[in-house]
Amino acid sequence: MAVDQANGEPKALRLPEDAASRRALERSYEAESPFELRNELLALAGRHEEKRARAMLDAGRGNPNWIAAAPRDAFWCLGQFAMEEARRVWQEGDLAGMPHPDGIGRRFDDFARRHVDAPGCQVLLECLDAAVQRGLDRDAFLFELVDGVTGDNYPTPDRILPGVERVLAHYLSEEICGGRVHPGEWQLFATEGATAAMCYVFDSLAANELVPPGAKIAVMVPIFPPYVEIPALDRYRFQVVEIRATGRNASGEPTWQYPPEELRKLADPSVRALFLVHPSNPPSVALCQTTRETLVDLVRRHNPELLIITDDVYGTFVEGFRSLAADLPENTLLVYSLSKHFGVTGWRLGVVALCRQNAFDKRLQRLPAEARTRLGARYRILSREPEKLPFIDRMVADSRQVALNHTAGLSTPQQVQMALFALYALTDRGRRYKAQVRAICHRRMARLYHALGLEMPRLPLWAEYYTEIDLTALARARHGDAFVEYLQAQYEPVDILFRLAEASGIVLLNGGGFHAPPWSVRVSLANLPDDAYDTLGRELVSALDAYAKEWRLTRGEA
Repeated sequence: MAVDQANGEPKALRLPEDAASRRALERSYEAESPFELRNELLALAGRHEEKRARAMLDAGRGNPNWIAAAPRDAFWCLGQFAMEEARRVWQEGDLAGMPHPDGIGRRFDDFARRHVDAPGCQVLLECLDAAVQRGLDRDAFLFELVDGVTGDNYPTPDRILPGVERVLAHYLSEEICGGRVHPGEWQLFATEGATAAMCYVFDSLAANELVPPGAKIAVMVPIFPPYVEIPALDRYRFQVVEIRATGRNASGEPTWQYPPEELRKLADPSVRALFLVHPSNPPSVALCQTTRETLVDLVRRHNPELLIITDDVYGTFVEGFRSLAADLPENTLLVYSLSKHFGVTGWRLGVVALCRQNAFDKRLQRLPAEARTRLGARYRILSREPEKLPFIDRMVADSRQVALNHTAGLSTPQQVQMALFALYALTDRGRRYKAQVRAICHRRMARLYHALGLEMPRLPLWAEYYTEIDLTALARARHGDAFVEYLQAQYEPVDILFRLAEASGIVLLNGGGFHAPPWSVRVSLANLPDDAYDTLGRELVSALDAYAKEWRLTRGEA
């Protein structure tokens, strides 16, 4: 994006007046990340906001406009108790000591009686009960939370705090894997959101020569663009095989499932790894039973060493969701972020989960001798037997350039907040919250499709967090096939995005940027007020109708 040199502010794009120059400019954006294109659209929409005095509507990014308040209240309540504990140990003016575990349970119960009506106190008690129900020692876990929220120690162990690991393992087992993976089977790595987890996964796969530069990987598309953009970087240069969600139902409508002929690409044993976002982004559809069974059969019979990396951030929005980590636990590394479900993008809370018996570690042991020697030298400072270091611990070390492994790890206050979110989700209160946020997405989706004049899709396993709108289908429904041919011949797919931003102050993202059909747009149902989706639908229809008016003029029609 251009920047105004006088004030350092982003400079709003000026679209050329003549059609050929405008189309050439728009074509240049098609290779750009949709999130970078969004910056240009925001600038255009901001200019509209100034001229029309109407609020810009940004449905381009998936940051929810809700937050889980109760577990945040529990966090601040815990913080109050932690400071009482610190001052009990040592207090000289503004200086306090480090909390001590002896008798902490008794003192907390006294604190809870004194603050029974304080925001978060009851939720904190329910979270502790949920932890005890899952086998954690109450006093030991409470001290871990108190010491963690105080932030007075390095994360120890650096990968994840022990109580937090057990809590998150239960959460992933119950909420993401349908109870099909025993929590004790997992080893976890707490990360700065799924963003950091993605970086660490790619780096460690390459550094450990499991997926060396130039290797062949598969990516299930549509997908969050970095999963396609990162492999193209010079340090990886992966050959990317796309597994396309081209499935359709009997009526010819997209189901966003993966036909057997697409999945059969995974039978090639030269495909080292498979990356997917599940449910998909942007269609927001989870794998159906048939798709999962076909995929599992292909992996087991034809490519048993395939490394699967599944990003399940939207899983909680689908009723009955089940991760591939439940179907292929040894092959699958699970990436999860709490950002969307709990409205917590600013906290940067993520986790990597890998079963103790896994294909990643087995493949490390089967690397050629010269590769094992190279990697032994890389991790020599961490262990006298570096060749036995598990992949997940190598990820932790790689996240800090190996030499800084002793200071690795997610900050302890972040880990505490993550544990409280997870425990809250496992309570009756948290289950009511889950139903509430699902209902928000559903009603916004209904309003959007009503405004578009379309019947709302009936997609099984639909998260409804995003929707992918096929512009050609909408244009065909309103104005017929000949108009669709005109639109595709005369305009670039992104033209409507610029038109909406400039004329209506609406920001959407291009589906092509997610490796979805080029004439489609992604709409987030999470980040705008309910009534904004009425406006958004109407303006999208109005923009298409404006194209149709131009088309009719070229045909000499009134």
